Amino acid sequence: VYLGYLFGKITVLRTDGTLRANIPTNSPNGGIAFDGTNIWFVNYNNNTVTKRRASTQVLLGTFSVGSNPQDVAFDGKNIWVTNWDSDNVTKIRPNDGVVLGTFSVGSHPSGITFDGENIWVANTFGNSVSKLRPNDGAVLDTITVGVNPVHLVFDGHNVWVSNFDGTITKIRI
Repeated sequence: VYLGYLFGKITVLRTDGTLRANIPTNSPNGGIAFDGTNIWFVNYNNNTVTKRRASTQVLLGTFSVGSNPQDVAFDGKNIWVTNWDSDNVTKIRPNDGVVLGTFSVGSHPSGITFDGENIWVANTFGNSVSKLRPNDGAVLDTITVGVNPVHLVFDGHNVWVSNFDGTITKIRI
């Protein structure tokens, strides 16, 4: 179980809750995703995403993305990263970290999720969520939500959005 960033480290726990490892990082906040084999971490402070083998925590690479990345998601094929200051998302090929594309979304994208068919991005300063087609990054829809949406999750039927104004928005996909 990877907990993400806490005080300049990534904490890895066994499923029984015991500490497995603390991995130092220079970026104390950001998203985390699993691609089936590897863990991907957003490095907000240096505009990169890091790939580590989940089973051993061995560093497999660090790859450049846009400015101040916030979150990361896996769509079953590729890695997607939101870039806060670039107002875009970066699509990465997981086996070698090659950037497959960079796609514009709304203002200051933060959270990201995959619903099995589309990529969803929370545009924090745009008070909206963008729905993207994974094969070409085209924006299919932009939905107005609460004030300053931050995080997204897909429950198998709906996308849920947490908004900084204390509200939750439920989007029927």
